[in-house]
Amino acid sequence: MNKHQTALLVTGGETPPWSRMAPRMSEFGFVCAADSGLDVLRSWGVRPDLIVGDMDSILDTSILPEYDSVLTFPRDKDDTDTEIGLKELRARGFGRIVVAGGGGGRLDHILAIRALLERPSGPDEWLTAGERVVRLDEPATFRVEAGSVVSVFPLAGGAHGMRSSGLKWPLNGLSWDQGHFGVSNVATAGEILIDPGQRPVFVILPL
Repeated sequence: MNKHQTALLVTGGETPPWSRMAPRMSEFGFVCAADSGLDVLRSWGVRPDLIVGDMDSILDTSILPEYDSVLTFPRDKDDTDTEIGLKELRARGFGRIVVAGGGGGRLDHILAIRALLERPSGPDEWLTAGERVVRLDEPATFRVEAGSVVSVFPLAGGAHGMRSSGLKWPLNGLSWDQGHFGVSNVATAGEILIDPGQRPVFVILPL
C-alpha cells in the first residue's frame, strides 16, 4: 500500500459525531475497527476494511462473519486493541494514521493513547468527541475560529526551538523540559501556525 495513504482507526470510547467525520471520510484509503469501534462504524453506516481486537466489547459478535477481514486476539494479551490496530496498519504500509475514539471512559485508556503519541509508530492524529489532537514533527497550519483554545504539549525530551503565529501567547523562543506545557492558549486569527522546532509536540485543538 502507498505509504502516503491515510488510514482511519476507530476505537471504543467517546468518538466524534458523524457530522464531523463525514466531510473527512474521503481522506482515508482504509478503515479499521478496533473491537467496539465496529459498533461506532455501524452507527455511522461505514463498513470497515479490517476488524481487530479481542472482541470483548462488541455489542453483537454474531455479526463478525459478515466481514471479510477479521483478526481476533486473546483477551489476555500485552497490547491494547488500539495498539494492535496501529501495528497492523503500519505493517500494511500506511504512512499516516488517524485514531477516532478513546475519549471519556476509563482514565487508563485515555493515558494509554496519550502514551502512544510518544512512539514514532503511534497515531498522527487523535479525534475525540470534542477535541482534535495532532502530533507535529514539522511546521503546520490549522484553520480555527478566532478565540479557540489551543494547547501544546512536548513529547519525550521536551520542546526546543518552537515558534508560532496566530496565538495570543507566542511559542517563539520558549524551551520546555519534559513535564512542561502550554495550556489554554488562544487563537487570535482564523489560521494559526505551529512549528515544533527540534522535537515533536502535540497540539490540542477544537474538533
